[in-house]
Amino acid sequence: MPNKKIGLLFGSFNPIHIGHLIVANIMVDHTDLDEVWFVVSPQNPLKKTKTLLHEFDRFDMVERAIGDNFRLRASDVEFHMPKPSYTIDTLTYLSDKKPNKQFNLIIGEDILGTFHKWKNYQQILDLYHLLVYPRPGAAASGLRQHQSVTMVEAPLLAISASFIRQSVKQGKSIKYLVPDSVEQMIAKKGFFL
Repeated sequence: MPNKKIGLLFGSFNPIHIGHLIVANIMVDHTDLDEVWFVVSPQNPLKKTKTLLHEFDRFDMVERAIGDNFRLRASDVEFHMPKPSYTIDTLTYLSDKKPNKQFNLIIGEDILGTFHKWKNYQQILDLYHLLVYPRPGAAASGLRQHQSVTMVEAPLLAISASFIRQSVKQGKSIKYLVPDSVEQMIAKKGFFL
C-alpha cells in the first residue's frame, strides 16, 4: 500500500479557531495530502502563562473543532516527548514510529523568514517537505524557491488566538471565530476569563 501523506500543523491552539481549520482544510483539499494532523504543543514548563490552557483542554478543543472530518486529526504526540520538543525531534519520532506515512510540515509564510534559525532546519529541508500558506505582512524569503518548499494558495487570514482570548475576557462574542462546539466549551468551562 502506498505511503499516506500526512501534513503536520503544529500549534498551541489556545484556542483553535476557524483560521486553523480553513488552512488545514485547504491543505488536505488542494494538495496531495491524505490527512492533516493538528499537533498540539504541550505546556512549556519554562513558560508558564496564565492564558495558556492545559494541554488536555486544548487537545479536547481541537477534537471538538474537527468533529467528524475524517481527513483531520488531533495529535498529542508531543505530550509524550521530552520537553522542550523541537520540530525536528517530533518529525523524526513520527517517521520512526509510523514508517508507512510520509510526513510534511505545514507552516505560515511568516515563519519561513526565520526558518533558518530552527534546530536542524537543513535536516528538515533535506528529509521533509514544507507546505507554506500565505500570511499577512510576511517578509519575502529566499526559501520560497527551495525544492522542498511548496507555496499553497490560501486566503490571507489574520485571525489570532490572542484576539479571541481578549474578546472572551471582555465579555464579547467569539461567534464565527471558533466553531460552535469550541465556543460552547469555552463558555461552559470559563476559559480565558
